[in-house]
Amino acid sequence: MQNNFSKIQFFRGKKLLGVGTIEDELSIIEIAKIAGVEIPSNCTSGTCGTCLVRLVQGKVEYPEELPPGLDEDIVEEGGILACCQIISESSIIDISPPI
Repeated sequence: MQNNFSKIQFFRGKKLLGVGTIEDELSIIEIAKIAGVEIPSNCTSGTCGTCLVRLVQGKVEYPEELPPGLDEDIVEEGGILACCQIISESSIIDISPPI
């Protein structure tokens, strides 16, 4: 459960691109857009993997069955799909994909 002060910091490598406030039921990509950070996307359902980013710090819920845009190796590297995953606490995300 997040509070009103939970934030996502968006980086590309070491460069801070923006900071967004976590809101109930908003996907990572929606929070990024509000923060002025562009993350490429295509399908918005977790199928294509276009929105793959790397979770550096924080927690995200993974579905029991991973969507086609993710596999166990990518998850082990911190890979998350910005279009369809929800952040549950203050986090740091590198918008550069983990691979």
